[in-house]
Formats: sequence, C-alpha cells, structure tokens
Amino acid sequence: MKKIFIVIGLISIIIVSCKPKEQVKNLSNSKSYETRQDFYRIMFYNVENLFDTENDPKINDDEFTPDGARFWTDYRLKEKLSNIYKVITAVGGWELPMVVCLSEVENRKVLEMLLNNTPLYKSDYKIIHYDSPDARGIDVGMLYRESLFKPYFHKPIPVNYPPNIGSGKTRDILLVSGVTKTNDTLHIFVNHWPSRWGGQMETEEKRMFVAELVKKNVDSIMKLNHEAKIIIVGDLNDHPTDRSLLESLKAKTEYDKIDYSNLYNLSYYLQEVKHKGTHKYDGIWGVLDQIIVSGALLDKNKKIYTTIDDAHIFDAPFLLEPDTKYTGYVVKRTYIGFKYNGGFSDHLPTFLDLKY
Repeated sequence: MKKIFIVIGLISIIIVSCKPKEQVKNLSNSKSYETRQDFYRIMFYNVENLFDTENDPKINDDEFTPDGARFWTDYRLKEKLSNIYKVITAVGGWELPMVVCLSEVENRKVLEMLLNNTPLYKSDYKIIHYDSPDARGIDVGMLYRESLFKPYFHKPIPVNYPPNIGSGKTRDILLVSGVTKTNDTLHIFVNHWPSRWGGQMETEEKRMFVAELVKKNVDSIMKLNHEAKIIIVGDLNDHPTDRSLLESLKAKTEYDKIDYSNLYNLSYYLQEVKHKGTHKYDGIWGVLDQIIVSGALLDKNKKIYTTIDDAHIFDAPFLLEPDTKYTGYVVKRTYIGFKYNGGFSDHLPTFLDLKY
C-alpha cells in the first residue's frame, strides 16, 4: 500500500505543474516513507486561510462559510487540503519532511482533515496545535513525524501588547522542544507576526514587540544551555532587513564568525544574495517567511548542523502563475480578491535541512 501511496502522490504533483516540460523540484521515486536521507527537513508554510466550512460565532469567519462572501464550500475546502498535501509531498522529495510548521489554520479540525482526508493518512504525522485569541481565529500549528521527532515540551506563548502599542489580539507563538531519532534536541518556534494592514510603519511597533518576546524566550533557553539548537520559522510580515529582525530579535546577517549566543537569519542570504522571495507585493518579491537559527546549528563540527545553503524557498512551477498586473510570475493563490482561483496560497513555502 505504501508503494501505491507514493506513486499516486507523485503523479498528482506532476499533473498540476504549470508547463509540461517543467518538473516539480525534489521529486523522487522513493518506494516508502522510511528514512533514506542523512538530513532532517523542517518546512514552514503559510497556507492562507485554511478554514473549515462551519460558522464559529466566537470568531470572524463568516466569509469562509458556504453562505459567506467567498462561498467556502466543502468542495473548495477539499481542494485546498489536496493542494496543501501536494506541496508537503513535493517539498519532502525523498520522504516527507520531519516537521511541517503551518500558519493561517483555523483550528485543530482542519489539521485533522489534512491528515485524515488526503493520502497523508498513510504517514506518521501527529499534530501540535493551540487555539489563539486572534480575531479571525487563525493559528499556527505543527505536524511532526513521530518516527523522527519526539516532542517532550510544547506551549503557546501569548502576545499581550502593552497599552502604549495598542489593543487587539494576534496569533500566539508556538514553542516545541523535542528530540530527533539521533538524540539531538531541537527547540522550534513557529510564528505568524502581526500583519502590515494599516501600513508598514504604523504597525511596526507590534512586530518589534513580538520579536522581543521571541528573543526573551530564546535567551531563557540559551541560559540553560548556551549550545542550544534553536530554529525560528514563520511568516514574520517583515523582511530580514527590517528593524524587528535586526534590532529586536537581533538576528545576525553575517555568517563568517559564528557565536553560539547569537541568532543568524539565513533568509537574509536568500533575499539579499540569491534575490529570492516568498511573497510578491506591488510587483516586488521579498522574504516574509523566514528561517533563523542559533549559532550552535551553524557549527559543522557538531553532530547535527546546517549551513546558509541549506535554507530554501520552494518555488516549484506548479505553485506559480503568470502575473497579469506586473511582470513575471506570482504565487497561485486560492482567491484573487473574491474570485475563486483554486490555487495554493499567497506565500511560497520554505524549508531547512539539518545534516547529521
């Protein structure tokens, strides 16, 4: 049955490619999801409005219901889940990613549907999710393969703005600490920082506050173990060169002298050197979905490590479509305005490989 599952998954991915000659990156002829690699893959994906179809009176989800403005039906939800499955499978390549971090999921139910109503039901993924106080009800969450990663601690980190910043609620930060099958401990922060709605400068203080909150929790871990292996992923709604990353989180952008006490933003290299992006706004690509690691993970003498070349943006052709307003391509999203487009998300996924 595993052979059938893999073949079906790979065929479905190739079918949705934009052009016949373009192949999805990192596909393989693997015959099972058993470990075949000498690295762990950690993925992040803002799946853009993964809502169920039921109206929850406690949150502002009315538009994502069958009678709402977007006519969000069971059929459209099923197609959305299938698309997310295809992306996870394609990012995995030889095997499914060890950890899949997600943002913009409404609740645990949609994550259970992703695992139970797609071919991922054959996988060994388990769910970590907490409901957050976000007004629209969108949260972050994690899928992890229990054969490769054993969480021993996880918690939501609430974001409570001080009065001088303003009111309103945003997504919690998710912290998961666990042990890999090679007995390495990882601390993973999953983020979805406050949006730029209302203006980048007008909302910057909120993102700086959340960045300081993440840094405070990072420092607490490093205080107990200065060689802690920490990974920060998420849609930060800022670029690697913005103040929230440089001043509040203090994420370094130079990699020649590694200090275990520092954080290093690998996405700076993707944006400023490789000129890549995860999100396109006003015709310009930028990296909002970032990968940041502690110095200990950049030490090649460690049993488990990574490099600046092991952070990636997954930009397979099937995730893109021609940009009708600007030049080039744009991410193929589920809706264009209120018109159903049947795509994937307005963000591209990212992933990090950890060698061992």
